Amino acid sequence: MSYDPSPSYPHQQYPPYQPYQNQPHQPHDSSPPYSTYPWQPAAPPDPPRQRPQHRPALGHHSDLRILRSAYRWQRRTATLTALGYFTLFLILSAFAPGFMSSTVTDGIPTGLLLAMVQLPVTWLAIALYEHTARRYVDPIADRIRRESELNAKREEGAGR
Repeated sequence: MSYDPSPSYPHQQYPPYQPYQNQPHQPHDSSPPYSTYPWQPAAPPDPPRQRPQHRPALGHHSDLRILRSAYRWQRRTATLTALGYFTLFLILSAFAPGFMSSTVTDGIPTGLLLAMVQLPVTWLAIALYEHTARRYVDPIADRIRRESELNAKREEGAGR
């Protein structure tokens, strides 16, 4: 059913609405080019365009990638040390009850001895985490930090 304006509406100035007609979409600006209210401040001018920097980005992407992989290796090593031992203890408790209830010396069961060794293994995991942090992760992070400070000073000096 199409809409046909009849002569009884001579004041109609718009064409009839046809929803399925293929018309190109006309983008429009939602804000008018003038201020809506007289007390409204003028729009700030567009900032001047800056030329793109040709220097490498802060910390180079490869440095950040190396830092992430070193930190990931550090976390995995420490976590697998502590959780690996605890998981081994749980598996032995569940599937080797004869071994866990056997005595080692002076009537101390193997399960109790392995449970008490859990604390030193946790300390070992913490010491391993600290060692890998000092040896691998911290030097990379310090180097990236120094480079970022130098880049900030260069940009500050260039901006004056």
